[in-house]
Amino acid sequence: LKQVFNKDKTFRPKRKFEPGTQRFELHKRAQASLNSGVDLKAAVQLPSGEDQNDWVAVHVVDFFNRINLIYGTICEFCTERTCPVMSGGPKYEYRWQDDLKYKKPTALPAPQYMNLLMDWIEVQINNEDIFPTSVGKFK
Repeated sequence: LKQVFNKDKTFRPKRKFEPGTQRFELHKRAQASLNSGVDLKAAVQLPSGEDQNDWVAVHVVDFFNRINLIYGTICEFCTERTCPVMSGGPKYEYRWQDDLKYKKPTALPAPQYMNLLMDWIEVQINNEDIFPTSVGKFK
């Protein structure tokens, strides 16, 4: 377990919402609904009086945190040697393109692909133009 939380690994700390903010309250409400055993449709329904973009942003960040945690637990087993291709089974191969270093879709080992993907998502989530931290500031 110590290896999973090693800072040199791809595990990233959770993005947190500041206590006392409306986003923090929305996050608590989302967590409570997902852990209460209610049906999924009701769990993701926009609470009355809340901004839809803020509600979606809370769920996107929470989803990223959960996926990041899951990936952190398996990354030591998926190395460039054991996972030389990022694939979705035998029929699908994922290739990375970011228009910066990788101008064309490029085949990469799964760990390298995942590192680039998680970094890219984190940049998007931390971009104030896409996910502003002030409630109601979506364009």
